[in-house]
Amino acid sequence: MSSELDWPARYLAQLATQRRLSPHTVAAYRRDLAVLARLCEPAAIETVEHAMIRRYAAKLHGEGMSPRTIARLLSGWRGFFAYLAEHAGLAANPVDGVRAPRRAKGLPKALSVDAAVQLMTANTHGHPEPAELCNRAMFELLYSSGLRVSELTSLDLAWTDAKSLSWYDLAGGDVVVTGKGNKMRRVPVGAPARAALAAWLAVRPPAQDGSAALFLTARGARMTPRAVQQRLKQHAILSGSPVHVHPHVLRHSFASHLLQSSGDLRAVQELLGHASITSTQVYTALDFQHLAAVYDQAHPRAKSK
Repeated sequence: MSSELDWPARYLAQLATQRRLSPHTVAAYRRDLAVLARLCEPAAIETVEHAMIRRYAAKLHGEGMSPRTIARLLSGWRGFFAYLAEHAGLAANPVDGVRAPRRAKGLPKALSVDAAVQLMTANTHGHPEPAELCNRAMFELLYSSGLRVSELTSLDLAWTDAKSLSWYDLAGGDVVVTGKGNKMRRVPVGAPARAALAAWLAVRPPAQDGSAALFLTARGARMTPRAVQQRLKQHAILSGSPVHVHPHVLRHSFASHLLQSSGDLRAVQELLGHASITSTQVYTALDFQHLAAVYDQAHPRAKSK
């Protein structure tokens, strides 16, 4: 195998052009390969062998890197060497058989039903300004439909043309979003969220660039995920929330509360846009935690020894 070609650059170009991964995902793969290049310097990364990968994983763990991050790095490296096997004649993938250190499996953080309702109904401004109406519509929609923050900010006012990927269907009372893997799904929007959206649309100014973005910043630009995070964090603080709240907490809360009420894991999977039900099953543990808490509080012999 020739080491004269810039294989990392060719691999990243293939991810961007042929597999059409998002710029953020390609950037993440680039960072993964940069870590590998640093570890094996001065050797070229396409010359790395199995024993070296094992040493690198152990080294990173010894430096304090979390098992989750190491597992993600190994996954990224494995994809690169699979590409080399296909295009450069690499005999074997050196990452195969290398596992990240074991990690404790944490559960996603979700608000209680009461805390979620309190957060949604809290009035953190004395009167409804356009920014407050925009915030309320975004937060209600995140909790009502379980959207990822990137899906929320990609929403347009309505379907405009064949290039539209995500939009709010006012007539249908739902949103159509394109999530991970370019998988499109339609998700219902609850009545409080629809009312909040109507209030926001009544005062929404024209977008600065003339786009059909549903949510806009104060300057008339499409809302960014970072701006949503900052606004939600500030809203949670002002509303007296005892925990840090970020957009994914509302997604977790949506899934947990829906599962508690319906028990329909497949439906929750479809609404979240999970490719595998394994990703959705973590919410069954949250549901059990809720049931256990109810038992501890209500059963007369729950605390009996």
